[in-house]
Formats: sequence, C-alpha cells, structure tokens
Amino acid sequence: MNEYAIIWEWTAFAVRWVHVITAIAWIGSSFYFIALDLGLRRREGMPAKAHGEEWQVHGGGFYHIQKYLVAPDVMPEHLTWFKWESYATWLSGVAMMSLVYYAGADLFLVDPNVWDVSTPVAIGASIGSIAVGWLAYDRICKSKFGDNNTRLMVLLYIILVGMAWAYTHMFTGRASFLHLGAFTATIMTANVFFIIIPNQRIVVADLIAGRTPDPKYGKIAKQRSTHNNYLTLPVIFLMLSTHYPLAFATEFNWVIASLVFLMGVTIRHYFNTIHARKGNPRWTWLATALLFIVVMWLSTVPKILTGSSDEQKVKLSVFSTKLAAADNFSDVSDVILGRCSMCHSSDPGYDGIYQAPKGVLLETGPEIAARARQIYLQAGRSHAMPPANVSYMEQSERDLIVAWFEKAASE
Repeated sequence: MNEYAIIWEWTAFAVRWVHVITAIAWIGSSFYFIALDLGLRRREGMPAKAHGEEWQVHGGGFYHIQKYLVAPDVMPEHLTWFKWESYATWLSGVAMMSLVYYAGADLFLVDPNVWDVSTPVAIGASIGSIAVGWLAYDRICKSKFGDNNTRLMVLLYIILVGMAWAYTHMFTGRASFLHLGAFTATIMTANVFFIIIPNQRIVVADLIAGRTPDPKYGKIAKQRSTHNNYLTLPVIFLMLSTHYPLAFATEFNWVIASLVFLMGVTIRHYFNTIHARKGNPRWTWLATALLFIVVMWLSTVPKILTGSSDEQKVKLSVFSTKLAAADNFSDVSDVILGRCSMCHSSDPGYDGIYQAPKGVLLETGPEIAARARQIYLQAGRSHAMPPANVSYMEQSERDLIVAWFEKAASE
C-alpha cells in the first residue's frame, strides 16, 4: 500500500507536468497567432487574395508572414496544423481530474457540508455539467443570437457566473474552482476540435477540389478563436487557485471567480489593442488592479470556510477507518496536533497564516485519518512538511508516522 501511494503520487506529478507543458504550447501558439493576426497590414503589390502581412524578427532572423483570409489559390505543399497542443492539454487535464478528484473524491471532490452525495453521483454531476456546458454554448453560438459577438460574450459571461455559483454549491471549494476551469477549458478545446479544425479542413478540401472556399467557415472559426483568447487567462487563474485557499475557501468564492473572468477581459483587451496598433489603453491596468483589490477584500470579509471544523462531517474510507483504529493513532494524532495544527486549523495560530494551507484541516482525529496518505508522503516519507521544519518535527516523530501508515497498509 505504501508503494502504491508513492507510485500514485509520482503518476499524478507526471500527468500534471505533461498538462503544464502542453498548456504552455497551446497558450503560446494561441497568443502568438492572435497578436500576429491583429498586427497584419496591407500594402501595394501583395497577392490578390492576401489579407495582410507582417515582418517579425526573432532568434537572429527575419520572418515575412502573409495571411489569406479565406485561402490561397493553390493548396500549399507544406501546411502545419495547430491542434495537438489543445487536444493534449485537455486530455492530460482529464487524466489529472480522474487521478486527483475522481479517485480521491471523498477527500477532494465531495464536501457533505456543501452537497452530501455519494462519490458516483458527484462524479456524474462533474462529467455531466461539463458536457452540457459545451452543448449549450455551441447551440447558442450557432443560433441567431450568436450573430452578434458582443451580445454573445455577455451571455457567455452570465453563464460562467451561474456555473461559478453552481459549482461552489456542489463540490469542495478547491474542486469548484477546478471544475469552473475545466468547464471553460472544455469549451475552448471543443471549439478547436469541433469547429475550428473541421472548418479549416473544409477549406482545404475545397482548394484540393479546385472550388472557391466559402468565407463563412473562416468567420465562424475566428469567432470561436476570439472566445478562446479571452477565456485563457481566467482558466490559468482557476487552475493555480487550487493552491490558495483565500481564493477558493471563502464564502464569496463564486464572486471572486466571476471577477477573475472580467480581469481576463481587461488584460487581453490591453494586449489585443497594443498588437492591433490602436492605442495604449492604460485604463485597463487600473481596472484590473481595482478588480483584484475587490477580490482581495472579498477573501477577507467575514466568511464561512468550506468544511469548518465545528461543522465538518468527515467521511472516512475503509482504509482511513483502519488507520484511525490503529493502536498508535493517538500518538500520531498528538504529533500532528503539536506540529501541524497551528497552521492547518480553522483559526491558524502561526503568525502570517490566515487560512489553512490548501484548505487542509488537521484538528480532529477524523480529519487526520482522512488525510493520512498526504501526511505520510509530506511529513513521513519526505520533509516537505512542516515547511522549513518550523515546528521542529523530530525524525522519531516522522518515523512514527511512517510506521503507523505502513503497518495499517500491510494488514
């Protein structure tokens, strides 16, 4: 069992690494092409169907790039497709969701204080909400309502605010932010898989067949690409927020998430305007800063922490129950209460700590038993916790934690 825990932890780390790498590739190419598209300029003597061009310098060389709004007259011999970055990011995200939140649903996904349901029901709600979200968004985009992009973006924002509220009333605070990010990222990847790439394939097929491509396919793809551009930064925030309880473990967490989407718009508006050479809207930085100050304030006003110690109903797995019944559990609990609970409590006593790190509470026996694998890995098999060993956990105490966990695992 102890080997399983270590292997599982490294597998989750590897999948997270892949997810970050592929996300960097996807976001990088997306931002580059948005900037390129906005910076295109027309000049005399360009090919008849060329929409614009731009000169760029990078890595000691000059690049001359031309864009064809619909398509060139002849199919290019070499054509690079940008799609696998998006697909790999989404697939690795699904793997992470499965490893961390579905396999560990009783700890990371389900909070009985928020929604007291079984693990299968919670996982079904997770998958169903993400799938329905894409279907609803796609249907709206294809309707007459979607012909006006500004109107469509406003409705999309309203939907995202609604989902932020819904997720914080379904899952743990940490999982709710992760799900809002997954909900948004699924829309982005589905835009690439179901709309952007198929439309480009239609254009390529028309070129090969000698037909004139219909410009509507490029227009539709451009609309979805623009949505992706404005949704990227909030998704990054939501993914990173799982490490910061001040964002996800507060009473107004859904409002914070809603404001983050507005900050994503203001930041991208600044860069998009700069790239299009249409001015320097410095007001966007002031607006972003003010929104962030509001977010900070919302995280510190009177709040109800998800799973506060006086109300929390900790559901223990069979293995956690066995750990709690072990002979030396009381000794382990004394160690954790003495070395860890000054930070991992509903009212941290360590100077400078205002929220339990990652929302992890270690004040009661059931809470300690429920977090046994993390305690074993973080404070037993490694010296990651306490950070810098600020509470002076002794090696004998770490050995006690290891012996407690591994003995229960072997029985």
